[in-house]
Amino acid sequence: MPQIGEPAPDFELPNQDGKLVRLSDFRGKRVILFAFTKAGTPGCTAQACAFRDEFDDLSDADAVVLTISSDSQQALTQFKRNRNLPYDLLSDPDLAMLKPWGAYGASMLGLLRLPLTAHSLWVIDENGILIEEKIGIPMGAVHEALRVLGTLPPLRNAI
Repeated sequence: MPQIGEPAPDFELPNQDGKLVRLSDFRGKRVILFAFTKAGTPGCTAQACAFRDEFDDLSDADAVVLTISSDSQQALTQFKRNRNLPYDLLSDPDLAMLKPWGAYGASMLGLLRLPLTAHSLWVIDENGILIEEKIGIPMGAVHEALRVLGTLPPLRNAI
């Protein structure tokens, strides 16, 4: 599992359109990653829409938003279209990123680990360093992302 202050491990996953997206492609930009359990479920929809609704503020803070779930590309395509989501949704059905990053195996009251993706948040700086991580974060991940971004100076090359 990545640790705060260390380089975020690179990964490559297809987005909702099948285009491969690599984390390292965003060096020089800040990256907000959030994981959700299942496209279209009430909690996941609320979280995805919260990031949509704050997308301009996240962009103004020099950040790129990416979401990750174990859903199929087809499910993510439909979810993106139905909810008018302005960011890429990455498909990880093999758990190639979610498991090593500690987001698979949602905790139930701290007693039982369920075979589900935990709602999680990572903030990665422009140098690829993990600066925030919240595994199993309930609603409010977008506010946490904005809080963290608000502590950072503007990027010099931001337009």
